[in-house]
Amino acid sequence: MNYFKERDFFHEGMRHFQDFFDGRKTAEAIEKNRKHYEFWDDEKDLIENSKFFFIASSWNGYIDCNIKSGDSGFVKIIDSDTIEYPEYDGNSMYRTAGNISKNPNVGLLFINFDGKSRRIRINGHATIHHDINIVNNHYGAKFVVRIKCEIFPNCPRYIPNLETNAPSVYVPRKGQGIPPAPEWKHRDYIKNILPEGDPHKEEKETP
Repeated sequence: MNYFKERDFFHEGMRHFQDFFDGRKTAEAIEKNRKHYEFWDDEKDLIENSKFFFIASSWNGYIDCNIKSGDSGFVKIIDSDTIEYPEYDGNSMYRTAGNISKNPNVGLLFINFDGKSRRIRINGHATIHHDINIVNNHYGAKFVVRIKCEIFPNCPRYIPNLETNAPSVYVPRKGQGIPPAPEWKHRDYIKNILPEGDPHKEEKETP
């Protein structure tokens, strides 16, 4: 059983804001066309070459957001919907691992700060592995975390380019008019259902 397929993608709090800002149709179109359970080729490339990613975990009132880092390849794709990463020597707090041991639900973000590569957001179900055959696949690992993934990529329009220090042209700035529309607003399944009040709604509507 895939846990993620058994529950709704949006809960009532998310729905409240979707309805308040007339975004329910857009949100549902994104879910239908972008959410998936097997990695796309460009996602494999980003993940397998990443030197870091962000991971959020929680248990009751204990909330943690962390960064996991290593050389390219430290995150391994071991199945069409599953990744694993090593836990190296750290500060002995084990906040991420401790939360996972109590609550396997995690959120991951893979991102390149280049202003153009889309980010990969993952809802994950994590398990901790001490088996020597698994641990030995990651030099220097104390143990390994495996994560079964629900994947949904996001556009990069607000991501800064840290290599050139160039600001995003999509950020609203006083006196500069309406920022350009991101590519995804041109897509057939989106352009005619943009919310009321969307700054690009009229230019995207077609007969």
